[in-house]
Parts: sequence; structure tokens; C-alpha cells
Amino acid sequence: MASTKEYRDFILEQLSEVSGVTCRPMMGEFLLYAGGVLFGGIYDDRLLVKKVPKNVEFKMSETVPYPGAKPMYLVEDVDDQGRLAEIINKTVGGIV
Repeated sequence: MASTKEYRDFILEQLSEVSGVTCRPMMGEFLLYAGGVLFGGIYDDRLLVKKVPKNVEFKMSETVPYPGAKPMYLVEDVDDQGRLAEIINKTVGGIV
């Protein structure tokens, strides 16, 4: 199942507190970047972020975006913009 543009727009709005967020379509899903760094994506209308040591503290559940992919963290509470910004900033900081 592909992600909807409506969910993408909702997530991008929720990420407005994170500097430099961009989105690129990829095979019916959306890849998310902050400052040019790929930190996650929208898969089947779910926000997933890369697993890095700096975001372990958020105790998110693991899932795979598609069969054969590496596990990622599922961000379940996408309504809390402040917490969401903290998760993304820590994720990006753990990648760079």
C-alpha cells in the first residue's frame, strides 16, 4: 500500500519545527531529509526513522518499511510536534 499525499502533507506540517526538512517521492512512499541528511520516511502512512544510538532513549518500537529492509523505528505519536522535533534532531545528529 502506498502512502497518501494527505498523510505526507500532515507529517510535513508536524515537522515544521525541524529545520530544513525536505521530502522526495520514492516508489509510492516518501523519503525524508533534514539538512540534506536522510533520516527516515513515510511508508504505508507510517512515519519511520533510522535506528541510531542517539534516538534509543525514545523507546520506539521497531518495524520494517518493506520486506527485506533494515528495521527502523516507528514514530507513533506524531501529534506532539515538540517531541517529534526532538526525535528527528537526535536521529539526524546520530547519523552525521
